[in-house]
Amino acid sequence: MGLLDNQTQQDYYNGDDFGGYQFISLDDIVNNFIIAYVGENKIISKVRRTDVAFHAQRAIQELSFDTFKSIKSQEITLPPSNTMMLPQDYVNYTKICWVDGNGIERPLYPTKHTSNPTPILQNSDGEYALTAVGTLTNTSAIVTLDNEYKNILVGMVVTGPNIQNDTVVSFTSNSGGITTIYLADVPGITGTSHPATYTGDETLHFTNPDGSILIEEESVYILENCTWGPVNDKITQLPNTDVSSIKVGMIVANYDFPIGTTVVDVDAANGVITTSNPSESSNTTGNTEITFISTPANSTTWNSYSSDTSNSTGDANAYNHDTDIYDLNIGQRYGLETSIAQGNGTYYIDNLKGLIHFSSNVSGKTVVLKYISDGLGTDEEMVVHKFAEEAMYKSIAYAICSTTVTGQALVPRFKQEKFTATRQAKLRLSNIKLDELAQIMRGKSKWIKS
Repeated sequence: MGLLDNQTQQDYYNGDDFGGYQFISLDDIVNNFIIAYVGENKIISKVRRTDVAFHAQRAIQELSFDTFKSIKSQEITLPPSNTMMLPQDYVNYTKICWVDGNGIERPLYPTKHTSNPTPILQNSDGEYALTAVGTLTNTSAIVTLDNEYKNILVGMVVTGPNIQNDTVVSFTSNSGGITTIYLADVPGITGTSHPATYTGDETLHFTNPDGSILIEEESVYILENCTWGPVNDKITQLPNTDVSSIKVGMIVANYDFPIGTTVVDVDAANGVITTSNPSESSNTTGNTEITFISTPANSTTWNSYSSDTSNSTGDANAYNHDTDIYDLNIGQRYGLETSIAQGNGTYYIDNLKGLIHFSSNVSGKTVVLKYISDGLGTDEEMVVHKFAEEAMYKSIAYAICSTTVTGQALVPRFKQEKFTATRQAKLRLSNIKLDELAQIMRGKSKWIKS
């Protein structure tokens, strides 16, 4: 039975799987291997199908990195944040560029001279701490701070000479540039207060309940005139004036919502915000404000790198990464570092946060990312080019023999056969055509004027 007997030519041209005949699925690879290599009087007498499938997937991964044509691509319009998210199946990149008005790809090059380090919160003395001066009243759990501290969250641990042990912030209120907090032993429950034992001003320290270091917030927004009900994941602002300033992913910092609650949807037109957790109670204190926090913040390093004004502020140490190297002043280019000698822009990849950061002159442009996947993204992607089919069989056989006691004698043989088959697959997939090569080599005969 022929491979094409189950599909007519008309069916093929009416479909959407064009060129699919050049590939074979991973499931067929596994079936063919079991038929050809496993059984009585065969190289491998017995093996489980799951073992074959595992080694087949590992073979696809290894061959995808430097043998298969496994390059995928994405195109986006770079947003004002000057960042691009790494694809779900990203392993490494092959090319990053932006596209000009004629559709020509302008290559971008990585930079090693900047990054986006995690910004640690510091107080005025440079300590890694969040401190505030609070006005205490003996036997009262209400503390008025000396300024507005939007980054003090419900659930933070409060310590001070006249503060009881295991005291946390139960709720916060911000009004007139001043923050007021309530001290308790349980976040959000005012009935379990931990009143102060002193009257007067005192420096208070605020820390995360899990003991982790405090990170600077990217932005903090206080929304007034909010209402919410018990066991409800909707916050409504009436009249709707500022809901559009709230973004998905922000932390909801309020005593009526569980710690860690975030914004999952914003209906700016109707003034409704949907949260990841429902409220634990309705607004019973009369405080109608909710603090929304976006964290962590971008570092000063990244903000300067992505800003058009990074070297127009009079800073003598600022370095223009886009245009300064092209000024035609006498002697300007002597000692030029060739790795940044181009005007298309630069980027760096933050693998920790899964983002590609671009220089400011790429903002708003169409950016193309060409990257390598390991070939295991979806069932449809787990296919092998027929030029590399034999390399798959040899790789699976070598892996199985290497991991079994009875197959050790065959390991040297299949190691060599795997190497040979992989090398042959690379040559076949390199797609070198003699006439194309000859056309390129004609450039050798060009005369160069002296």
